[in-house]
Amino acid sequence: MDIPTSENTRALIAEALRHVYDPELGVNVIDLGLVYAIDVNANGHATIDMTLTTPGCPMHEALSDGVEAALQGIPGLTSREIHLIWEPPWDPSRMTEEGRRLLGFN
Repeated sequence: MDIPTSENTRALIAEALRHVYDPELGVNVIDLGLVYAIDVNANGHATIDMTLTTPGCPMHEALSDGVEAALQGIPGLTSREIHLIWEPPWDPSRMTEEGRRLLGFN
């Protein structure tokens, strides 16, 4: 069995967040570029900085609940903090190529 490290825990978190979709856009939070940072310390504590497409996003609660659910049971993750931040503001340039493709940006 592999011993969890901060880096592979971070990768597992990022992969889990690919299953959290913005209900209005149908694209996951990673490909939308909503996740700005994932940091995991040696004790397995994760800090996730993320944003929403707009400050008044009506899907705030659904996305927050989805992120919390996605983080359950990740090996090596002992605790977490999710910071909702607004600077820098989100814009479409933060999307991955996959996110752009899914939304029809060329």
